[in-house]
Amino acid sequence: MEAGPAGAGSSHPVLAELRGALVASCQPVPGGAFDAPELVALFARAVAAGGARGLRIEGIANLRAVRAAVALPVIGLVKRDLDGHPVRITPFPDDARALAEAGAGIVAFDATARSRPASVAELAAAVHGAGALAMADCATLEEARAALAAGADVVATTMSGYAGPGAPPEEPDLTFLRAACAELGAPVFAEGRFNTPALAAEAMRAGAHAVVVGSAITRPEVVASWFAAAVAAAGPGI
Repeated sequence: MEAGPAGAGSSHPVLAELRGALVASCQPVPGGAFDAPELVALFARAVAAGGARGLRIEGIANLRAVRAAVALPVIGLVKRDLDGHPVRITPFPDDARALAEAGAGIVAFDATARSRPASVAELAAAVHGAGALAMADCATLEEARAALAAGADVVATTMSGYAGPGAPPEEPDLTFLRAACAELGAPVFAEGRFNTPALAAEAMRAGAHAVVVGSAITRPEVVASWFAAAVAAAGPGI
C-alpha cells in the first residue's frame, strides 16, 4: 500500500481543518451562465462568507482562480469524458499531479470498480507524490475498502447512485454513509444529494468527517428547476 503524506490520518492539518465542516462544491453547470473561472472564484468567496470551511473545485483554471481568491482548503478534481471508460473524475495520474501542483490540498478521483485508464493505486501514488491527500469517490462500501487498501487517505460517498444503471435516487445514501463511518476507520466525506440543511445535519450525525453540498448552493439553474417543477405540478391557483 502506498503511504500517504506524513500524518495523513484524521489529524492531518487539512483534514483537521475540515472536521465537522461544510464543504461547498462550486461546480457550475457546464456551459451555464456561471461557467467561467472568475465566476467560480466569486462563488467561492460567497460560500466562504456564508460559513463554508472548504471547497470542491473542478478544473485547473477554476482551481487557480479560486486559490487566488480565498484561503480555504480545496478538494480538486478534473472531469473528462473518455472513450471506452465510464469514469470521469480525475482519471489520469497527470491530472492528479496537476491539481495538487495548482493548490489542491486534497485530490478527488473516481474509485468505483469500473473500467478505468489508471488504477486507484496509481492515482493515489500520483497524488501523494505531489504532496496532497487522496480522496476516493466511491459508490459502495466494498469500493471504499478497496480504495483505502490501495492508498487512499479518505473516502467520499460521491458516486453512490451514479455508477450503475438507471437514474440516481432523490435522497442521499445514508445507509452507505453510516456503514462507512462505522467500519472503515478513516475519514468519510458525505457527498451526493445532501440538498437540505436537515440532510447535511443528518450526515454529520451519521459520523461524517465533513459534508459536501453542491447543487443546492452553487447551481441556481438546478435549484430553480426544483421550484419550477413543484409549481408546475401544483398547477395554477384560482
